[in-house]
This record gives sequence, structure tokens and C-alpha cells, in this order.
Amino acid sequence: MLPTPRGTLTPNRPLSDLTWLRVGGPADWLFQPADEDDLAAFLAALDPAIPVFPMGVGSNLIVRDGGIRAVVIRLGRGFNGIAVAGGTVTAGAAALDAHVARKAAEAGRDLTFLRTIPGSIGGAVRMNAGCYGHYVADFLHEVRIVTRQGTVETLPAQALALRYRQSDLPEGAVVVSASFRAPEGDPAELAARMEEQLAKRDASQPTRDRSAGSTFRNPLGRSSTGRADDTHELKAWKVIDEAGMRGARRGGAQMSPMHSNFLINADGASAADLEDLGEEVRKKVFQNSGITLEWEIMRVGERADK
Repeated sequence: MLPTPRGTLTPNRPLSDLTWLRVGGPADWLFQPADEDDLAAFLAALDPAIPVFPMGVGSNLIVRDGGIRAVVIRLGRGFNGIAVAGGTVTAGAAALDAHVARKAAEAGRDLTFLRTIPGSIGGAVRMNAGCYGHYVADFLHEVRIVTRQGTVETLPAQALALRYRQSDLPEGAVVVSASFRAPEGDPAELAARMEEQLAKRDASQPTRDRSAGSTFRNPLGRSSTGRADDTHELKAWKVIDEAGMRGARRGGAQMSPMHSNFLINADGASAADLEDLGEEVRKKVFQNSGITLEWEIMRVGERADK
């Protein structure tokens, strides 16, 4: 038996409508906690043998067709607050990256790099999200988590060992909020910069299609922080193009003709269509250039029985 929370606990909940790619089977349980105390009490009482999977807004995720054998934890309204105090911006894990960038800019604080990053703050911290030469690692001060054991802890940014698209959060921990040190800026200039970023993104990326952002990490992004001394000269889209895989299809899945590092659900794709096409791209790129592309999209759950 699972603990009885104050929030919503739903058995066998399909997850396809909660991911940007609109694919995926059911979670054994979907838990939407009422607040931090509810989350902590639930995890403290949950059988340690039952795995948990924290899920954001599903912007960087393929849930396989067989679903997830775990309690999927999805934070909602009680976790999306944004507060600016001096040079510190504190945001709930469910706050959208774009909203945090806008709210900070209105207060004269520069987190504009977040404006075009899809998803929410919890995922941005976990993945050390970055754009336009800046990464979460450049600004993160501390993060508040609820551990798998149900304890609430505040960790300094250094404890996460943030690096290119990775972090060292404790297993099963749920990020509930994060604080950033944000430099000062003129609100009007910050707003104008974000408009430019949006226009640039919309001109080069398939923002109207069902995608999960960049599919593969740029090769050679191996430094510890993702700062300017990283080696990112080689872009994933370029080696995909050179392998002849721009626009490639499998079932309802396609590598976007507009930007070949975007995997899109073009026509009723299954999770297997999307993942198998991605693996075909990885194989062709390796055959063509000897480069092994690493997934940036997280793939979770079980494949459906054939």
C-alpha cells in the first residue's frame, strides 16, 4: 500500500499528454503533491523499494510505450513561485524557465539565457541547461531538495558538480526550488535581448512542431561547467547532416528538415519510432565520422511488448 497524501495520487496514469512529444505509456502511479510538506511526508512513508521518478513538464523526455514502473512525481502550482530579492532570484522547480527569465528581467536582473530554454527550473538544474554561452552553472547559488528518504535539504551549487548537461543530484531526490545570483541589467535592454533571442530561435528551430528540444549533445562538450572554455566547435546537427540524416523518417518520427538535431513527432509517432530513429541516426553518424552522439533527451520506462 502507498501512503495517502493530501495531493493527488493517480494509479496507471498515461503520461503521453504530459510530454511535449506526446508519447508514452502509463506510470504505475502519478503523484502531484500539494506542497513541500506533503511531498516530504509521502516520500518518508513510501516503501524504500519503490522507485520514484521526478518529472517536470516533459520537454526533454521520451517516455517509452510500456510506461514507467515507479511513482512519477510531478510538481504543480504549489511549486512555481518566483521571487526576486536584491541580486537573488528564487524560483520553484515547476516555474517555467521562460517565466523566470521574464520576471527577473522586469526586476532588472539578467537571467535572459533561460528565455528560450524549454521546460521548468527543476529540469534546468538537473541538466545544467544552457543557451547563448551561459549555463545554469554560471548563476546557480543553491538548490532545495526533498530526498528519497523524505528529508528537506539545501545544497550549495558546488555540491551538484554541474557539467555539460549533467549534475550529481542524489538518487531519487526531487528539486523543489533553486536560487540564482543574477547580475544587474536594464529591464528594457533585457526585454529587447530576449525578443531577439526568440526571433533567432524561431527562425532556426522547428518551434511549431512536437519536439523535445535538442536530441543529441554537441560532441566534445566534456568540461566540468559548460563555460566558455568548453569545446563545442563541432555541432551535433552538422555531423547528422554529413551522415545524410536530415529529414530522415521512421514511422511517424522525423529528424526535422529545419534543424537536423531536432527529433519531431511528425505524424502520430510511437515512443519506439522516435527512439529507434534516434538510434539509427547515432549509428549512421558513427559509420560516417566515427563520432558517437550522446542523447540529450532523457529516455525512461519500458518498451512495449512486440
